[in-house]
Amino acid sequence: MIPPVVSIFGSLAGLVGVLLWRIREGRSAVTIRKIVMPPLGMATGFCMFLVPAFRIPFSWAAAAFLLGAVALAYPLLATSRLERDGDAIMMKRSSAFFTVVVVLAVIRFAARGYLDSFITVEQTGALFFILAFGMILRWRASMFFAYRALAGEPVAG
Repeated sequence: MIPPVVSIFGSLAGLVGVLLWRIREGRSAVTIRKIVMPPLGMATGFCMFLVPAFRIPFSWAAAAFLLGAVALAYPLLATSRLERDGDAIMMKRSSAFFTVVVVLAVIRFAARGYLDSFITVEQTGALFFILAFGMILRWRASMFFAYRALAGEPVAG
């Protein structure tokens, strides 16, 4: 069993890591590979379901995926967009983007504390993984189609 303080510090370190990665990612041109690789890499996490302790009912998984894809992806979609900058396509984030990421982390942390009193820590982790996957998949799919639309436009100049 992992002590709660370790879990808290691990979550905070993960949040800081995500924020730093997003800052660095925003300084370089977006490519199809940069859009597609995060969900593909994240998909390897489904291997956790090979371990019986992580298994959850399909209805829970579907609800978590839909919550992530419908409700929690919306703030990310609303606060980020792709724009053509000369020959490059760049990610433009509103000033609220990082606030949205922090608020989503707080929601996750609060919900995790609540859910841990009803289901196992492993099942909670599985639910949040599927929720995050739904959120990232919808956001990245939207970026993919926006990228394709921008890449098809002629370069102004």
